[in-house]
Amino acid sequence: MSLKIKAAKLSDVILEQLENMILEGSLAPGQKLPPERELAKQFEVSRPSLREAIQKLEARGLVTRRQGGGTYVKNQLEGGLTDPLFDLISKHPESQFDLLEFRHALEGIAAYYAALRGTETDFQMVKQTFEAIAPTGDDIESKAKAINAFHFAVAEASHNVVLLHLVRGMQALLEQNIKQNLTVLLEKSNVRKQLAEHRKALFDAVIQGQPVNAREASNAHLAFIEEALLQAGRENSRIERSLRRTQKP
Repeated sequence: MSLKIKAAKLSDVILEQLENMILEGSLAPGQKLPPERELAKQFEVSRPSLREAIQKLEARGLVTRRQGGGTYVKNQLEGGLTDPLFDLISKHPESQFDLLEFRHALEGIAAYYAALRGTETDFQMVKQTFEAIAPTGDDIESKAKAINAFHFAVAEASHNVVLLHLVRGMQALLEQNIKQNLTVLLEKSNVRKQLAEHRKALFDAVIQGQPVNAREASNAHLAFIEEALLQAGRENSRIERSLRRTQKP
């Protein structure tokens, strides 16, 4: 008895390709899909087959149509990570250190795989975002955005789709953490210099393709930030105690 293999439906093949593009980040959350004519030409398929694939994507909740405005990749993960619970987390007294601990795992592994798997195009983006940090000077808002963009470029270069989407979904929370840290740390010139040196070590290890050094540089950078924040907290406590003593009647 012969077994007949059923050929995959064309729209399902297109669907799989579109899903892979979303997973890999070439179609980013919130991004508008190219016009049907362009996509049909890109995939070398008919527009009805393409349209059917997009309808299946919509049914799976991966894209959404806007009346007269095209089809967009849904931004579900980011929506889940910017809800009121995460707003509370960012304001909790211990969250600054909890996020630093989390970043140890997240950014350390991203740096490792970026150095291991990054392409010349990836490294060009890492270089571009790294060089955009220095011109921000002491503008904390701009510097936090630039540093966050640098770390995101490293995550993209890791070519790990789970890591990429997790980092993308946490952008607002991570940027807020960086901003909180800078508010305390940029007051000290020696700390500012050390932070820049640590970032440079991370950058060098990534673009030179040294995975172990990249991970160690990332961990050393975050460990230094944590220690500097704890030291600043101890100094502030001493100052507050001194002020209380001088204010006694």
